[in-house]
Amino acid sequence: MKFQTETGVLEGTPARLIVAGWTGRDRADVGHRIADLAEIGVPAPTTDPLYNQCAPALLTQATEIQALGDETSGEAEPFLIRLSGTVWLGLASDHTDRALEAHSVAASKQICAKPVADVLWPLETVNQHLDDLLLTSWIEENGSWVLYQDGKLSSILPLEQLMAGAPLLEGTAMLCGTLPAIGGVRPAPAFRMSLSDPVRGQSIDWSYRTATLRIIS
Repeated sequence: MKFQTETGVLEGTPARLIVAGWTGRDRADVGHRIADLAEIGVPAPTTDPLYNQCAPALLTQATEIQALGDETSGEAEPFLIRLSGTVWLGLASDHTDRALEAHSVAASKQICAKPVADVLWPLETVNQHLDDLLLTSWIEENGSWVLYQDGKLSSILPLEQLMAGAPLLEGTAMLCGTLPAIGGVRPAPAFRMSLSDPVRGQSIDWSYRTATLRIIS
């Protein structure tokens, strides 16, 4: 994979991928959401937060992915990766199969590609104001872009805390959790996301489309 950084192009192939879940900072709200999902058949996590192990080959910088069936959807997440001895912050989408999620959260994560933006910031350059960073996404509905997620990283557990729970060794990447979907989780043919830094006046932006593969049984 190739990333643009403030000092040039960084290349690296992740050897390990962690997809963190249940990372909301409001722990009471997380508990309520786990209970609500349990009522519709989504298994409760074995740990909280949960560190799903996924194949690093799922990470992609393609602008179109393929997904099986029409019940998959994206969600914008902070993306951490340690390359060349440095921890970098970027942006990724934890595209997930929502139908499969009711049977196995781990399988629902593993079955879908994870689009990753091609820009990284050294984590240390934003560490002092991480909570002020804005995470936003939009989906395409009826030919128009609709706001889908919008909030600050202060809604997610501190990234240092997440790394303490799953150490970021060289070549390890982590998707760090997300924000609630405005209007509820739902599929869309196109997804757009942004991680913006109001202090430094910079942003990381990415978009991709999803081609649906028909389920044949």
